[in-house]
Amino acid sequence: MLRSLLVPMLLAVSLLGCGDDESVNPDSGDPTKVTYAESLNVDLAEMTRLESGLYIQDTFIVEDGAQAQAGNRVQVRYTGYLPDGRSFDATGNGPAIGFTLGTGQVIAGWDEGIAGMRVGGRRRLIIPSSLGYGASGSGSRIPPYTVLIFDTELVSVR
Repeated sequence: MLRSLLVPMLLAVSLLGCGDDESVNPDSGDPTKVTYAESLNVDLAEMTRLESGLYIQDTFIVEDGAQAQAGNRVQVRYTGYLPDGRSFDATGNGPAIGFTLGTGQVIAGWDEGIAGMRVGGRRRLIIPSSLGYGASGSGSRIPPYTVLIFDTELVSVR
């Protein structure tokens, strides 16, 4: 008797998570189908959309100096946000993160979005989930199919 009650209850509980939760909806990985927190001031119409679906916007342009290209070792400071406005990671005033651009050491949205920046430049990246963490998400901080917003600053290029 207990078993016959337990199975339907477990099934009902497991189905509770199968609604229209945007965090598991593949459409929520498309930057054009996401609602952004007002605090982020995201206006996709003011940004450049690349063929991959990545949106970029230079917020501080540097005309001269070293430019990030594939194969360069770069240092980047950043703050990462979820569309609801919550920051999930940041370098803050601490050390910038370093990686070799274009080699897959970071998510594809960063490899593509940092390329072309000059040292001292700042750029906002709106990264579709296909260029971020996709269907897997990343731990408990980034759900599956999440669009990521990064405010970045290129600190150095070698």
